Amino acid sequence: MSEALQELGAYIEAKRTDCVLAWDVTQGELNLDVSPNNIAGLVEFLKTDQTCQFSTLVDVTAVDYTGRSKRFDVVYHFLSMYQNHRIRLRAAIRDEEMVPSITAVHPSANWFEREVFDMFGILFSGHPDLRRILTDYGFRGYPLRKDFPTSGYTEVRYDEVEKRVVYEPVSLVQEYRQFDFMSPWEGAEYILPGDEKSD
Repeated sequence: MSEALQELGAYIEAKRTDCVLAWDVTQGELNLDVSPNNIAGLVEFLKTDQTCQFSTLVDVTAVDYTGRSKRFDVVYHFLSMYQNHRIRLRAAIRDEEMVPSITAVHPSANWFEREVFDMFGILFSGHPDLRRILTDYGFRGYPLRKDFPTSGYTEVRYDEVEKRVVYEPVSLVQEYRQFDFMSPWEGAEYILPGDEKSD
């Protein structure tokens, strides 16, 4: 299988030198680092070429690398049921850079790209309906970015007095509790709540 993937990687690189920046086979999977500018053309080639036949789009997602100048990797996973191969495309982009949509080649990319936009804030040019899909209309920020606070910015609750949904800044209702991560088989040196009843 590894030899077949090596041949396939070399074949795709030779045919699409305008897109493929680098490729490797890692743990039995073919990975291509590609230029985001020509991603739609490359995806169409991978779908229609008789050697490739990657006709099934499995997923579109992203990875956030906060320390890099090209902060995000937009990652595409494809399956060729005809050749029994999988391929991963990685396109490195800057924070405000737009990626061409592949919805014209794979209509199923519509929801995947909307999810990546909603969770990471990555924009897809040429997308027919790029709007939030998982978060609320008034949601601020992008939850899967590594600099997003774990508690979020706002909380939503239903107010019985106003009879409507209310948006409020996040306020923690209790002090941060202190946890000691000792083994449950070791005894605590102090009395834990509820243990006073055992005496």
